[in-house]
Amino acid sequence: MAGRQTGRHRRPPGEQATYREVFAVGEFRALWLAQALSFVGDQLAQVALAVLVYDHTRSTLLTALMYALTYLPPIVGGPVLSGLADLFPRRTVMVVCDVVRAGLVAVMALVPMPVAGLAGLVFLTVLLGTPFSAARAAVMPDVLEGDRYVAGSAIASVTQQITQVLGFLLGGAAVAVVGTYEALGLDALTFAASAVVLIGGLRRRPAQRRREPQSLGLWRGTRDGVRLVFGDPVLRSLVLFAWLCAFYVIPEGLAVPYAATFGGGAVTAGLLLAAMPAGMVVGSLLFSRFVRPASRLHVMGWMSMLACLPLIGAGAHPPLWCVVALWALSGVGGAYQLAANTAFVGAVPASGRGQAFGLAQSGILAGQGVGILVGGAAAQVLGPETVVALAGVLGLSAAAMLTLGWNQVRGGVIAGAREHVEPVVVTPSAGGGDELSGIPAS
Repeated sequence: MAGRQTGRHRRPPGEQATYREVFAVGEFRALWLAQALSFVGDQLAQVALAVLVYDHTRSTLLTALMYALTYLPPIVGGPVLSGLADLFPRRTVMVVCDVVRAGLVAVMALVPMPVAGLAGLVFLTVLLGTPFSAARAAVMPDVLEGDRYVAGSAIASVTQQITQVLGFLLGGAAVAVVGTYEALGLDALTFAASAVVLIGGLRRRPAQRRREPQSLGLWRGTRDGVRLVFGDPVLRSLVLFAWLCAFYVIPEGLAVPYAATFGGGAVTAGLLLAAMPAGMVVGSLLFSRFVRPASRLHVMGWMSMLACLPLIGAGAHPPLWCVVALWALSGVGGAYQLAANTAFVGAVPASGRGQAFGLAQSGILAGQGVGILVGGAAAQVLGPETVVALAGVLGLSAAAMLTLGWNQVRGGVIAGAREHVEPVVVTPSAGGGDELSGIPAS
């Protein structure tokens, strides 16, 4: 790439970044496009696999177990494999994971096999998503600095939520039009396209940690990651805020039986499932655009309580429209995760970023899986409305305790953020655009 020039612009610590300037960063565009491709492909695959397994077995249990496999691999292998994002160049980790996943999904699409074989390939495919996600999360602060990172995180969150809201509808339509195996083939293509985008749009950066000859130091890295996160009061508070989602995810797992209490079916369940992601989209946009950077850490605790408080209203057995509004309001409160994520990035050393993010993500998935499982078992006895209300009570109590602890340590974090003003590097290409060669994406 010829004629590259570097300009440095310093942003006052209280000034907010705009979405336009975030999308002006070529590396972020690559990360965002790779993320969007992966999300679209994942929705296609989820619908296609559910239909495929049910057509083969006519078993609701086996179909549900196939879906549960999307939770298990990151919990089992996440804390260990996420260390690859620190031992190897992060773009390389993402590209290799994409290529291997494309091959695994292509085998599912091209080779007829029993359910056990499909389950094994699904497990491996999801497992490879752990180092990919850790590498993507770890490289984002290198691509976007300061408040650009907050705006970029909001864009990534909104993209994920919109894909989740629309994905099942579009995925179902795609499976109906092209067929299950063809939909899996499209998923394989999205992984391959993501790899191409990352190679062309993300700059290669060196590994952050020296590789060790035995076991790549992964087990030691896992132990060090746990010590790093839970040995620091700031990181410990922030990761526990992230894991708070185990409480307010429970309603989503109970959407179908909750819809049945209104005499509704799939349409009502879909409306309930869409409520929280829709609220999260609104909350993320409002939080990143209208709450100043200096204020976000102050209101983070209150917003975490807002994520749980509306759920308590389910105990009053309100009408459907009110339940949808309460769940959407809970989603708005969930936007506090943007502030927690940003503070977590600033507090973790770059050499351990992949391991720390992997540990946090594995805990999130484990909490969601366990929360949904426990909530489902309790709903068999108590009913979905009571369980959702109890989840709100327990979540609100946990959020209040976390907020009290956070108030003791946030002063140092806020002071450090005000003192730390990083330069933003703008690298125009010879053609006058803002493209960068060779950088990974989210």
